[in-house]
Amino acid sequence: MKSSNVKYSVNDIVAKLKSKANPDNLKGMARYGISTTNRLGVSIPELRKTAKELGKNHKLASQLWAKGIDETKILASMIGEEDKLTEVQCEKWVVDFNSWDVCDQVCMNLFRKMPFAGKKIKEWSKRKEEFVKRAAFSLIACIAVYYKEMPDGEFIKFFSVIKKASTDERNYVKKAVSWALRNIGKKNKNLNKEVIKFAQEMERVDCKSAKWIARNTLKDIQRKTVTKKL
Repeated sequence: MKSSNVKYSVNDIVAKLKSKANPDNLKGMARYGISTTNRLGVSIPELRKTAKELGKNHKLASQLWAKGIDETKILASMIGEEDKLTEVQCEKWVVDFNSWDVCDQVCMNLFRKMPFAGKKIKEWSKRKEEFVKRAAFSLIACIAVYYKEMPDGEFIKFFSVIKKASTDERNYVKKAVSWALRNIGKKNKNLNKEVIKFAQEMERVDCKSAKWIARNTLKDIQRKTVTKKL
């Protein structure tokens, strides 16, 4: 997506999103545990179309985020520019996460590209806020998918933060921890073996969430479709 030199009114964009909103979408979102507070009901494909029309524009992204609507936050992550994203702004945005989908979309669209992503993974994995902590593992999961050339050793280093967070019983944290571990295990044969060994060790931990993460991971990365692809 190219940078945009065209000036857009934030209010015009919000009005456009409202015109594309489908209130019926909110019911479906709620069934998947997505927060419907401050949400219009605009689909991700529609947001991507709008982002393509707008182009990259970090100033506009900041203005959209300030609107506090979930769709404008996600749209902000789509048009935001990683080279203009500061740690201060990143910290302001992450505490605004109020739903797992906003967290994951922002991590996938923008945060994974920031040069200090590794630093934030370590910091956020220790935070108490549920969605801030989730962001650490959402980042790992996204990096595992998009960073094809990243050395295996860098992913193995994530095992320590995964192990520490595996005892967190909160639903949106443990699911993100599992997601991160499963994505690492799907990268290649070597990491698949390393994750299997790590998950088997974690399965023996006397903690329900750690056992759930381990079993969920082993079930997923040992499927025939996964092993055949690797």
